Amino acid sequence: MSSSNVRHLNRVAPLMDPAAYKTYAVVAPVGTHFRRGTCAETNCPHYLNGWRTRIENLTPDLLHTATHSGRQYTVQQVAEGESYLVFPAGQPCFAASEHRVRLDRPPLYVVRDGDWRGNPRGTKARLHHRPENWVEDFAEHQQALADEIKKG
Repeated sequence: MSSSNVRHLNRVAPLMDPAAYKTYAVVAPVGTHFRRGTCAETNCPHYLNGWRTRIENLTPDLLHTATHSGRQYTVQQVAEGESYLVFPAGQPCFAASEHRVRLDRPPLYVVRDGDWRGNPRGTKARLHHRPENWVEDFAEHQQALADEIKKG
């Protein structure tokens, strides 16, 4: 994950350089572990329940796109200056192309040098093919840290 995608978190200030750390992750990348899915497959709430969007919040281009998308809709006038396009359930939402369905693939068990600040040595991540090996790697690293702390 690039640093531009990382959410700002409240983190404890590290006591050591990033090179002293390892990062353990179990991941399922979108590119290899998911496929595009339909609204029905993903239980999309808009598909299941319908949705509405306020007309006054739409640019002319978006209003044209919404009303000429081939989707069924009605116009609901709530008050002067407040109206909605109401789309009934059972049709694809406007974010349908973004829906993803998880493939039946095992996750990846990854170990990277460094921490959230980066990998200063630039070493390649290690991929464990079995979760047991990943857990063993983690345990050995924890033990090495405990041994170093014990030394003082």
